[in-house]
Amino acid sequence: MLSTPGIGSGLDVNGIVSQLMSVERRPLLALDTKEARQQTQLTAFGTLKGALSSFQSSLSALKSPANFSATSAKLADTSLASVSANSSAITGSYDVEIQTLAQSQKLKSGNFASSNTSIGSGTLTVQFGTYNGGTFTLNPEKAAQSITITPANSSLAGIRDAINQSDTGISASIINDGSGDRLVIASKDTGLSNALKITVSDDDGNNLDNAGLSQFAYDASIGGTANLSETVAASNATMIIDGIPISKASNKITDAIEGVTFNLLKADLGTTTTLNIARDTASIEKSISSFVKAYNDLNQTITDLSKYNVDTKQASILTGDFTVRSLQNQLRNALSDPLKTAGGGLSILSEVGVSFQDDGSLKLDSSKLSEIVNDSSKDISTLFASVGKTSDSLVSFVSAKSDTVNGNYLLDINQIATQGTAIGSTPAALTITSGVNDTLDLTINGTTASIILGAGNYNADSLAAEIQSKINGKSAFSSKDIDVTVTQSAGILTITSNQYGSSSSVEITGGNGELGIFGTATETFGLDVAGTINGISATGSGQTLTGTGDSNGLALQITGGNLGSRGTIDFAHGFAARLDQVINKMLDGNLINNRIDGINAKIDDINTQRETMLRRLDDVESRIRAQFSALDTMIASMTQTSNFLQQQLSRLPTIDNS
Repeated sequence: MLSTPGIGSGLDVNGIVSQLMSVERRPLLALDTKEARQQTQLTAFGTLKGALSSFQSSLSALKSPANFSATSAKLADTSLASVSANSSAITGSYDVEIQTLAQSQKLKSGNFASSNTSIGSGTLTVQFGTYNGGTFTLNPEKAAQSITITPANSSLAGIRDAINQSDTGISASIINDGSGDRLVIASKDTGLSNALKITVSDDDGNNLDNAGLSQFAYDASIGGTANLSETVAASNATMIIDGIPISKASNKITDAIEGVTFNLLKADLGTTTTLNIARDTASIEKSISSFVKAYNDLNQTITDLSKYNVDTKQASILTGDFTVRSLQNQLRNALSDPLKTAGGGLSILSEVGVSFQDDGSLKLDSSKLSEIVNDSSKDISTLFASVGKTSDSLVSFVSAKSDTVNGNYLLDINQIATQGTAIGSTPAALTITSGVNDTLDLTINGTTASIILGAGNYNADSLAAEIQSKINGKSAFSSKDIDVTVTQSAGILTITSNQYGSSSSVEITGGNGELGIFGTATETFGLDVAGTINGISATGSGQTLTGTGDSNGLALQITGGNLGSRGTIDFAHGFAARLDQVINKMLDGNLINNRIDGINAKIDDINTQRETMLRRLDDVESRIRAQFSALDTMIASMTQTSNFLQQQLSRLPTIDNS
């Protein structure tokens, strides 16, 4: 057999086989065409899913009721303060005078030769509170903090560094005034209630002299030791709003006017400026305009994927596709069906100027939208968001689930949420002695820790403040957002957990101060709110009551009030919330995924057919090539025979006829 086909016969065997195989491969080309179409459809559905996701993202600004209650705050003299407002702010105008800014207290030491001067070791204990009439009253919101000064860091610079590394609410710096170096200690927080009391446990054995670490003691109360001197007094920010004096510890004021935050920049005593609070209608109109544009972008994508061009008689890749038609119908139905229980005076989109056009896109009438947004009798949030309108001011809508049924719900309450408490049985002992009656073991909201009270003589209020400060400053509690309020009545102390519900509790479990301070305390666990929604028992957790049945997922906060009937809740999923649910089902359900799975199955089937066909074509090509190779060999052999015969014939003697 010849090693190279066609050499012996002169036939173009490779060319002949190639042409024959091209005919055999025509079914393979048909499969490629089918696969290309399936891949195009797969890409189209991927594009469709992306367009749906983009549109769904645009709904976020309309799903939250708070975004429709946005307000803007503007101060006429912006150099005095920056002002912002949230959805709870009430529109109106206020006269504002900023008299003083809040300041943090600053203390300075005496002069030292250099920052390397050795001072002494021991412990600095820092407390925060208010000086008034020669008396220091502890700030119950801040626990006492201790800073250990070792011999290794007992220089002026070492003490400064130890303070700054301690995270105790104070900072320290060294200032050279030309006569020497001074240590300056400042409270990090402003306000009268954040003045400093610094007591010293001096390793030299004398805590009250002006030597060693005691040089940094500061207690400005009557009889206290004050070896540091005050350079800046702690002070509150003061202002007058509509004739009402306001005094706050911080220059950031969040509770003077509900929902309004002031960041004070400078004082201007005697000068009044105007604060205007207004609804932020521009952001509402912008959100709805963006919604219309986003829907039209989605509609255009669907149109491009499924349209039929009458002029060119060309169909798009998804023309006539059932899935696309179903998707379009669901979106249009979600936008067209009126809301029946929204409770905001609006039920269809056309009432706010949003309507369908002939091509399926939306049109926005901006003037009509502006009119409704500025109509105080209409609540546009109910048209778009999932909103519950309550008839009781002490009942507020929190949230709902996608399967919460639109409707009007009746609310009955048979138990108000309470907080866990521990109430002493006798007036508290007011003298605390170290190692004698200074510890309390507590379990609060299920977390256990011990506190150590500062030794000293207290009154009932200051002892309550000391206990509250130590509990709220204990990391075991604060790390879990556990805090308490400690109050006194006729000398009897009460600790109240600031959490509501059955997980709220205060237990005094021991410590050498338990009996003297609380006696045999009465400990009461908190209770969850309990009641029914539309006559069906709801689930209470703290102050939150969550419905079941048709009201499944409808969460309400009940902050007080009477037992029994508490009015109604008008609930509805607005159009944005409704669309969000529809799209979730489209993206997470079977509508599109089934089509994609079907296309992928067809592609897999085509690949299987291709593999089978390729194996058959390999066999066909091998057979054809073998046949032509045999023909090539045979012709080559015959050619050789012919050549041989011709050679032999040429050697025969010739006959001379002459």
